[in-house]
Amino acid sequence: MPAAPDDVLSALRWRYATKAFEPARRIAPATWAALEQAVVLAPSSYGLQPWAFVVVTDPEVRKRLHPVSWNQPQILDASHLVVFAAKHPPTATDVERHVANAEAVRGQPAGSLDPLRQRILGSLAKMSPADAHAWATRQCYLALGVFLSAAANLGVDACPMEGFQPEKYDEILGLTAKGLKAVVIATAGYRSESDKYAAAAKVRFPVDEVVIRV
Repeated sequence: MPAAPDDVLSALRWRYATKAFEPARRIAPATWAALEQAVVLAPSSYGLQPWAFVVVTDPEVRKRLHPVSWNQPQILDASHLVVFAAKHPPTATDVERHVANAEAVRGQPAGSLDPLRQRILGSLAKMSPADAHAWATRQCYLALGVFLSAAANLGVDACPMEGFQPEKYDEILGLTAKGLKAVVIATAGYRSESDKYAAAAKVRFPVDEVVIRV
């Protein structure tokens, strides 16, 4: 059943980049499971999904990440921390895995999606490793957008964050060995009553100034 337009807009007007979370309040397991499913359902170019989402709830790991996140309080106080990591870079192996999975999920014979395989491999062949990683990085931001919207619709507060040291996250979380690189992070939980930004008016330009209709 599609959501009502007013309900969607109400959730998006309610959300904001939460600066202060209530440390004692945690996201219920069923709600978090829905958010994980939402981010997995995010779109990506060719459906390749050149990413991984690292969910960090271990307090000790969060303490190690805190100083390399410019000591921002959300890292420690939020219920969950998600690291959006991109393949560094996506490779032919990733393409083969994706196509084989697509054939299996859709009940198609092995090799039936070879045109798709060749198309993706052809695109990657035109990219340098750095360009391929940059392409995968952009896909992570698509997933971030889905995560933030889903959180708002579930009544969960979230904050997208680029204020961290990616190379330190890679080291602490062991991402390099997995062929991944941290791109962007998001904290999620429930806003603190002390967060002055929660009641601040949302500042946006009028629709007619930013939407160009052709």
